[in-house]
Amino acid sequence: MFAAFCFPLRSHADEAPNDWPKYYRTDDAWRYSPLEQINASNVAKLKVAWIHQPGDIQMGLQATPIVIDGIVYYVGANNNVFAVDGSTGKTLWHYQPDLDPIVTKVFYVAASRGVTVGHGMVYLGSLDGRYIALDQKTGKVKWERQITDLKTCYGCLFSSPPQLAGDILYGGTTGGDQPQAGKIFAVNAITGEPAWTFDTIKDDRKSWPGDTGKVGGGGAWMPGVYDAKTDTILIGTSNAAPDFFPAGREGDNLYTATLLAIEGKTGQLKWHYQEVPHDTWDYDAAYEIMTIQHEGKDLLVHLNKGGYVFVLDKATGKPYNIWPLAKHINWTSGIDPKTGEIKDRYEPKAGEARTICPYLLGVRSWNAASYNPKTKLWYTNAMEVCNVVNSSPQEVDKIGLAGLYLGVSKLEAVPPPGDKASARLDARDPITGKVKWSIDYELPGLGSVLSTAGNLVFNGDVRGVFHAYDAETGKELWNFNTGSGIRSGSVSYAAGGKQYILVPSGLGSHAPGFMASAFPKVKGLPGGSALIAFTLE
Repeated sequence: MFAAFCFPLRSHADEAPNDWPKYYRTDDAWRYSPLEQINASNVAKLKVAWIHQPGDIQMGLQATPIVIDGIVYYVGANNNVFAVDGSTGKTLWHYQPDLDPIVTKVFYVAASRGVTVGHGMVYLGSLDGRYIALDQKTGKVKWERQITDLKTCYGCLFSSPPQLAGDILYGGTTGGDQPQAGKIFAVNAITGEPAWTFDTIKDDRKSWPGDTGKVGGGGAWMPGVYDAKTDTILIGTSNAAPDFFPAGREGDNLYTATLLAIEGKTGQLKWHYQEVPHDTWDYDAAYEIMTIQHEGKDLLVHLNKGGYVFVLDKATGKPYNIWPLAKHINWTSGIDPKTGEIKDRYEPKAGEARTICPYLLGVRSWNAASYNPKTKLWYTNAMEVCNVVNSSPQEVDKIGLAGLYLGVSKLEAVPPPGDKASARLDARDPITGKVKWSIDYELPGLGSVLSTAGNLVFNGDVRGVFHAYDAETGKELWNFNTGSGIRSGSVSYAAGGKQYILVPSGLGSHAPGFMASAFPKVKGLPGGSALIAFTLE
């Protein structure tokens, strides 16, 4: 065992340093590895150790791998789950589910963002609305439970892996842009028996006039995090629906575009913070929720699609600071950093084409940022794009299974007024937003950032080039062309005394299609699906 792998347990980030046991590695959601065998002085010597191909390239590879005790667990297209030897890339087992044929008809077809491992099981949220628990050693089904019915609840599939809160397995469905009422579903992780359900559409006629809440969206479609000390699940919700035609839902539309703190055992709400009341811009609050200690206080750092980073008190959800990551914002003239008040709302208007910034993918898509406790910097992809929106009513009864409930007659991604569409990788102070360094990208980065104790930041681009940067300066130290764009989360782990950097390559998701009118070079980029491991010779 190399000395670099022996760390005192100073923080959550240092626990099980050889592993990547959770979606964000720890429930602090830092996407940071304390391994440093690979570092700024030797990263240029990285070589391919092995490649694993799941065999189906549909929608690319969007999963963040989980690595425990040298074994890699990940999911490819159509919910194919693999266990792979982390030293050799050899397949240990493969699970291929028998999916309901309805999965070929949905909008969010084929893709899955990962699995969760715990209690001797590998947990999958399926494309046909199931929670499935596989034996961690064999891949055999231990239990499965049908959670949703896609025939009656459009978009109610699981594209992200359900997460563990002790003995509770919980997660939300994908559809924020479809005519359904979002829910978070929890079951007993050992048996699969139902535990509780939380409605992300609040039962309140002031918040949702008439029956608008029945099709109000609000899906919690990205993984939450869990604070075991206080038995608190922290999870964000999506936009209200219809996205851009708010007439009829004039209330605040709780709990859409909201951070929720939920008791793990019971599903009871502890507190909530709605980042965008009465969201009329598709500004989800579903992204990663990061915990950072600052001046003795636990703070949450959370990026909203509307371009602002919300820094909140973890215990209460009250604002500590709010700062803009996007350079081009016109849906508001500003948000009060202490109260969260949104000033001078500029909303879509029926029958009128309006240019609104940022666009529906946000200043960043769902690919997560990374925080390095050594540099105290937050590393994130960002893009500057707007959309032209012509708001229009939409008849719910005429929306098909794969249809979206957007409320528009026109929706097009465009460059910011008077500027060009642009992209970058930023290193910032997460509390204040102060920039340490920034690197321009030709096309937006759609992969999650990884930082390590080796003073490194790793980031993949949509052409498939995987980059390593000096975490303090942003100087590029190494890169490798993986052959297809990065749309997932690279991770680091150790096996057999070696540190590895593991990169899922394979461009997919609907994001490239949405951004193509602003970034024409996105069109025609090659698909693929390969898990590539790098290590030092």
